[in-house]
Amino acid sequence: MKYLISVLAGAMSYGILSTIVVLAYAEGYQLGEVVGTQLLTGCILAWLLALYTKVREKREQRTQSTTCDHSTVNRDRISWKNRILLMLAGTPTVVTGLMYYQSLRYIPASLAIILLFQFTWISVMIQAVSKRQRPDKVTLLTLLLLFGGTVLAAGIMGHGVAHFDVLGLTLGLLSAVSYSMFIIFSGKAVPAVHPVYRSAWMITGGMLLLFILFPPYFLFNGLLWGQLLLFGFLLGLFGAFIPPVLFAIGVPHIGGGMAGILGAAELPVAVLLSSFVLHEQVSVLQWVGVVLVLLGVVIPELYKLRWRRECTITS
Repeated sequence: MKYLISVLAGAMSYGILSTIVVLAYAEGYQLGEVVGTQLLTGCILAWLLALYTKVREKREQRTQSTTCDHSTVNRDRISWKNRILLMLAGTPTVVTGLMYYQSLRYIPASLAIILLFQFTWISVMIQAVSKRQRPDKVTLLTLLLLFGGTVLAAGIMGHGVAHFDVLGLTLGLLSAVSYSMFIIFSGKAVPAVHPVYRSAWMITGGMLLLFILFPPYFLFNGLLWGQLLLFGFLLGLFGAFIPPVLFAIGVPHIGGGMAGILGAAELPVAVLLSSFVLHEQVSVLQWVGVVLVLLGVVIPELYKLRWRRECTITS
């Protein structure tokens, strides 16, 4: 149960981000300043955790028996080639954050998170095209639920497409594409490395890319020591630090399928906060759409779990 709660809490942490970003925009802060402070604080927290993990591993090695197991010596050493690969794998998260956070300037947070969640079917389509495999019936049902749920949750039935800003819609969909690429590439980037070190190097790569695109003037012009520091700390804590740590703890024990199901908790949390904190209007029809989107995320994962259990029983 504690591992289930760990993954659930990590997913819910992601759902808080959009509300914090909108509040930061209301205070007059810009995109580069918001994302920059998020990655800076997230990077600091990630490396502090990596340092703690390294010290703890060395302490455990000292308490082991005098027989030296050479297979465990220097297991935290990472070559520079692998470090660069991990930093490159972390760059799509920056693109996702920039697109997603910028879309919040033009469309409601409740709609932006719905568009981000299109990564579910986009990932399926990318894998289907790359593997040249036609989607099965479960996948087609999932895509139908996601499409129908998105139309309802976005409020298109009530307002029409013309009611929303085209640039905001485009940025929201591009964030979903970028996030899909991150999911595909991050799982293949040096999987043998400890999750804590992988996370630290990936966040570092993302931060370096962001500072190239948006030079961190906030470090020198005094903005950092105002409310920006609070917003950056909260975004770094709930976006770049807590979820990866909790996922690293829980996912190995509950499996990727259940983690995918629990990960959908990000969506209702984001919509709830946008309604209660930002006072955005969310109709009953839109909530029905949210439920359909959640079903579209959950059904394929449940199918995978059932299929794996049947294979285990027959074997």
